[in-house]
Amino acid sequence: MSTERTERRRTILGIGAGNAMEWFDWNVYATFSAFFAPQFFAGDDTGTALLKTLAVFAVGFVARPFGGFVFGWVADRRGRKLSMALCVATAAVGSLVIGLVPTYETIGIAAPAVLLLARLAQGLAHGGELPAAQTYLAEMAPPPRRGLWSSLIYFSGTAGILVGTVLGAVLSSTLTREQMASVGWRVPFVVGGVFGLYALVMRLRMRESDTYVADETERTAAPGPSLWRQVVARPKALARVVFLTSGLTVVYYVWSVAAPAYAITARGVDPAASLWAGAGALAIFMVLLPLWGAASDRFGRRRTLLVPGAVLIVLLFPLDAMIHDGPSLFVAMTVALALIGAGCAVGPALYAEMFPTGIRAAGLGVPYSLAVALFGGTAPYLQTLFAGIGRPGLFLGYAIVLLLVSGLTVYLLPETRGVDLATVGTEEPAPAAPAPRR
Repeated sequence: MSTERTERRRTILGIGAGNAMEWFDWNVYATFSAFFAPQFFAGDDTGTALLKTLAVFAVGFVARPFGGFVFGWVADRRGRKLSMALCVATAAVGSLVIGLVPTYETIGIAAPAVLLLARLAQGLAHGGELPAAQTYLAEMAPPPRRGLWSSLIYFSGTAGILVGTVLGAVLSSTLTREQMASVGWRVPFVVGGVFGLYALVMRLRMRESDTYVADETERTAAPGPSLWRQVVARPKALARVVFLTSGLTVVYYVWSVAAPAYAITARGVDPAASLWAGAGALAIFMVLLPLWGAASDRFGRRRTLLVPGAVLIVLLFPLDAMIHDGPSLFVAMTVALALIGAGCAVGPALYAEMFPTGIRAAGLGVPYSLAVALFGGTAPYLQTLFAGIGRPGLFLGYAIVLLLVSGLTVYLLPETRGVDLATVGTEEPAPAAPAPRR
């Protein structure tokens, strides 16, 4: 029993620490974008510099599908553990580069060029992190509790975002806006890079999942088609991942990452108040994630996703309209994230239940990263752009259409709660486990 507890602790710490660090690194860019944008795009007005900075944020997502395949290939052919270690190391280096790169005033056009390259490196890492981590955690979880365990992905990721948001709130409360623009924004990137070393050590101490080891033994004894051929042979599963992700990723990035910066630039909310409001909403979001995961184990994946998704569609316009100060931002973010939390908690388990073990990381990684790049990565930019021309409703309508697509996809999915992952993709998969008794 003690050995089992030790392995469980290593799994939680390894996944949690690495995932939190990567999400911290990836998302503090958007959180601090309003402060450092003029440092890389000198000569532009504040709004134009911010749009260019958010464009770099979006371009970083271009690398994610490539990272999903490259690190997914490593995860499926060389092991989940190795893939996750490489991802966290790459993300840490990218964060340190951003935190230490000189500004436009010092090195000219090289400054935004280095910023772009660092974001591309982080995009590769983040594109591989989520599929590998989601796959590993789903394979390590007891089938009747897979939804609960899988909520750790967004729980730890949100912890990273929350730390970044709180750090931003503390810095903006103690430093002047000029000090934040000159040096304060560098702090989170350097902290993220250093913390990456700790996460790397934790991941190197983890063991490979039994599901992967068993599948690797069978695959070695009887080699099959190439990984890429196996992935593209499942167009229905690939399309499901894209459609499922499209709506969720837009509202997630808007409400969990970009909302404080949007409130500051588009609604004129005080920076410190916006960041503290975001921190409070994210804290509540984290608490709800395990509850949604457990609900999916009890009531099924489809039911747990459909109800909050429908409510979110109805409330998107009212929630956006109520943002005008710190307290209203806190309420709007809390309500939105409470509903978005269902998809975030259940998604990792649901995705893992779509693909066989030998291609689970790559099969998920490529379409997932592509959808996040196309829809999530561009969401803050489009939201800011439409708000700047006085048409925020266009963006909200766009988000609602994508949520409807995701909802229809969920409605058409088979129920996979508790299915044996070792049998997914076989001709006669094991039936889903019954809901646990309460």
